Order: sequence, then C-alpha cells, then structure tokens
Amino acid sequence: MSDYTKVTLDESEIPTQWYNIIPDLPAPPPPPLHPATREPIGPEDLAPLFPMDLILQEVSQESYIDIPGEVLDVYKLWRPTPLYRAHRLEKVLDTPARIFYKYEGVSPAGSHKPNTSIPQAYYNAKAGVKKLTTETGAGQWGSALAFACAQFGLDLEVWQVRSSYDQKPDRQRMMRIWGAEVHPSPSENTEAGRQILALDPNTPGSLGIAISEGVMRAAPDPDAKYALGSVLNHVLLHQTVIGEEALKQMEKVGETPDLLIGCTGGGSNFAGLSFPFLREKLAGKINPTIRCVEPASCPSLTKGEYRYDFGDTIGMTPLVKMHTLGHDFIPDPIHAGGLRYHGMAPLVSHIYELGMLEAVAIHQNECFSAAVKFARSEGIVPAPEPSHALAAAVREAVRCRETGESKTILTALCGHGHFDLSSYEAYLNGDLVDYDYPDAKVADAMSRVPVVD
Repeated sequence: MSDYTKVTLDESEIPTQWYNIIPDLPAPPPPPLHPATREPIGPEDLAPLFPMDLILQEVSQESYIDIPGEVLDVYKLWRPTPLYRAHRLEKVLDTPARIFYKYEGVSPAGSHKPNTSIPQAYYNAKAGVKKLTTETGAGQWGSALAFACAQFGLDLEVWQVRSSYDQKPDRQRMMRIWGAEVHPSPSENTEAGRQILALDPNTPGSLGIAISEGVMRAAPDPDAKYALGSVLNHVLLHQTVIGEEALKQMEKVGETPDLLIGCTGGGSNFAGLSFPFLREKLAGKINPTIRCVEPASCPSLTKGEYRYDFGDTIGMTPLVKMHTLGHDFIPDPIHAGGLRYHGMAPLVSHIYELGMLEAVAIHQNECFSAAVKFARSEGIVPAPEPSHALAAAVREAVRCRETGESKTILTALCGHGHFDLSSYEAYLNGDLVDYDYPDAKVADAMSRVPVVD
C-alpha cells in the first residue's frame, strides 16, 4: 500500500455528521463572558449576530451533529477531497519519512473555508436573513463566504484587512464576481474604522479591526447577521469533515500518522484535520503527536497569554478565554495574511492548555523555502498559510533522515497559492524579512486586556 500517491473516496463517503470534540474532553472549556457584566453569556446574547441553529451548535454538548442535505448537496461540488502521499518531496528530502497531505485547495474558493461558509450561509438563509457581513484577512474566507452567499441568495459585505486588500487584488475580484461588496479595513464606512484611521491613517489593519467593522454593521440591522471564518466552536465543528475523510483515507492505505501537523491562525483548519484524530487518540486507538504551527510574527500560542480577551479590536464581542497577543494587536504585514489574528480559537487554546497539543512558531522565509520545494516536487503552489505546516513537516522529515527513523507525517494543505504569487515574488527576490514578535509588545498589550477574576 505504500506506493499509493492519491487516495480518493466515493461521494457516498462524504461525512454526514460534524464531530464535536467538547464532550470527549477531560474538562470543559471556559465559557464566553458578556463584555459588560462579565457573566457567562446565553443564546439571547448572541442572537443579534448569529441565527439560532448556529448558536445551538456553538454551545452544543452533542458529539455529532447531522449535516443538512442542502449543505451536503453543495459539498458534493468538491468533496471528498483527495489525500496525497508526497513521494516526490520525500525523494527531494532523501527521507525515510512518509509524508501525506490532505488537499483542500480543490474547493471552488481554493481553500478549506467553504466547509463552514456553506453551512453558515444555509442556516442564515433558513432563518430568513437577507444579508451577511464579515471580515477577511488574506481573502480566503471572504471569497468562500461570497461563494456560499451566491448559493443561498444572500447579500454580503466584506471588510478585508488593508495590507492584504492591497497585496491581493485578485481576491477582491473573486469576491465581487460572486456578488460581494468589499471594503479595505479600516474603512470610513463604520465608526470603528473611522476611530482607527483617526489614530493612524496609514495602519495596515488587522483582523480584529475588520471584525469590529463587520459586527458594527450587522448588529443594528434586523435583516443582517455576522459570519466568522474561524475561532468559534461552530466554525471548528464544520471543518471536521477534513479529518473524518482523512481518517478513512489513511485507513485505506494502512497508515497511521505518528505526527499530525497543521498551520494555526484562528484554528479552524488545524481543528478540522486534528479533532477526529484526537478523538481516536483519546479512545486509545492511535497515539500521534499533534503539532500547531504559527508565524513567528504572530505567535499567539507560543508567546501569547491564556487570558479572557475580546475577539475584536474595539471590544464589542464577548470575552473568550484564549491565547492572545492583545485585542489591539496590529500585525507586521507578513504575507501569510490568514495567520495574523491576535488570538487562537478558545477550543484549540483550551486543548493546548490540557497538554494535548504542541506548538511551534516558524519564520516566513523558512516557510516559503518549504513551499517552493513542495511546488517544484509535488506541483501544487501552496497558499502561504499552509506553508507553515509544510515547513514543520520538512523539518521533521530532515530529522528522520538524520536519525534514520521512519515516521508517518500527515498535514492539511488547506489552500492553493494562485492568488499569492506576489508573496512568492518577494521571497524569490530576497525581499522577505523575518520578524520575531517582541515579548515587550506582548507585555504592553496585556496591560490593556480586561482583568477577569
């Protein structure tokens, strides 16, 4: 079975349920808190932003939630996604390690994001919502939600982080083709944006600012709701189709991962791949090491503090306990735009605190070096985000070469880099600068994070 290069599943093998890891954890995650009262929030507190179906998924204690038929019908446009063994990369690295990658770039939007944008659009349409608002960093989430809204007849307004808006004009064009209205963030269209621009007219923006703008637009509009592409429990839940399929595919070729690696920004891609495998590990069936990989310039897990903090910059969202660099964090404009959020998903943060995950931070030059090796051997140009996971996989494969250890490595290639070629140009021209986020900046930001007893 080791000669397999591409492992496929039949359409009938698409998962029909999402997996909720919370009931299987040894301790429940801390609850979100109301930003004013600091008391645990209830469904009514989230109702201005989300439809009730998604709120119930956010707080669900059920291990499995059925995927609606209307969602499965759209999933069938690209799911199940292929699993590949990277034979050619292994040969380039001269490693005894076996490297597998689950490729989510075959979706219409070119990433894993439609796994959650489709159900989010469906549940909003079902609730009678007419319009969604959202933020996006590199543009993968914005384009995925634009595609989803087109499927279910919803209007969409997107705030894209200014640095990515300028770097990646093709993502804007893609969103507009699917019918979305797109603004650079911060913008003059919301009070939150105007406040930030008054302080710094040249700010590169951040996901926290863009979230504030999207929330500010949706909250007072009875016909509108807000949609988030990562971080929240229901988003991570929807992404578990990745890991459920990967489990079946690895079983088909008689392989069990010794090491599972995922890039982490908000945490949805990582959770989508890893949570089904973590379920099997908790059940004693397998025992992989599970490793998060983040940018050295946005190291929420490896340098951030585990604190209650706002999910947005202005402080409109509930307080959630997560690894955070501070809600007013403004990232260095690195090219991995989707990995520049100030916090990590509360559920990923909680599981990390339980000691079930490892985390490393890697500089962008090493990541692009791994991505170029991968593109030249495997043929796919990766998005900058999964290049972090590829860099960690290359590190491990080289270590196996040096020690002679044979190890099975599994990662998720969560999107292609066809709209990120300017990033590759900067790398190939030697223009990328590695940046370590300073401890002093973390300490300064923590002084403005709310103190919760």
